[in-house]
Amino acid sequence: MLDDFRQQADSSATFDEDDYFEAQPKRRPFLGMTPVQRFVVAMMLLVIACVLGSFCLIVTEKVVLPFF
Repeated sequence: MLDDFRQQADSSATFDEDDYFEAQPKRRPFLGMTPVQRFVVAMMLLVIACVLGSFCLIVTEKVVLPFF
């Protein structure tokens, strides 16, 4: 039984990785940026949202800073 599996694995009709990777379409960068650049932009937007949200809470006096 195991010999049959070995013979099937050695046959030439198996999966060929070279054909698979050549058939995949090239991915174009989203908005012309690399993944690292998109991550940095996302982190900057997160920081800006946090700062503006905190500033809004302070201005509307929903949160009071401890040193005032």
